[in-house]
Amino acid sequence: MTAEDALGAKVCEVVARLAPVSVAEANGSDRLVEDLGYHSLALLELAIELEDLFGLPPLEEQTAFGIETVQDVAGLIDRLVRDAAGS
Repeated sequence: MTAEDALGAKVCEVVARLAPVSVAEANGSDRLVEDLGYHSLALLELAIELEDLFGLPPLEEQTAFGIETVQDVAGLIDRLVRDAAGS
């Protein structure tokens, strides 16, 4: 398993655990709002959990607007982790 795969798996685990709709697991194509029942407060909780877990700075509001699926979340976290490692 690559580091990117491990990161994606961890993101899926956190998304599923915090999802307002009970799911056994989340996959990349799951939509946060439509499929997993996320609402504004739950999305904020998810962002804070992921920031803490991966040691990231708070997510900028503008960046959050394009996030719709679990894969979007995993891709963003991957990019932010890589950017932080390169600093």
